[in-house]
Amino acid sequence: MGKLMMFGKVALVIRNRDHNPPHFHVIGPDIDAMVGIDPLVLLRGTMPRLLWSQVEAWGLANRALLVAEWNRINPLFPMQ
Repeated sequence: MGKLMMFGKVALVIRNRDHNPPHFHVIGPDIDAMVGIDPLVLLRGTMPRLLWSQVEAWGLANRALLVAEWNRINPLFPMQ
């Protein structure tokens, strides 16, 4: 599992051997959400608006890192 970022007690992670569409997970106390990488959209779960704003801003600023980490950990489903 590739931990990407922490927002307090909330972790952004990409899991290995995961499935399409390319995505990362937002995991924390009472939060278990899945966010698509391209487009950056909430695919499953919920989170407070403030946290979504932070996750969205981070994801947009770090798209290249997200793609590289997804491709490294999930080579069967590569992204461009």
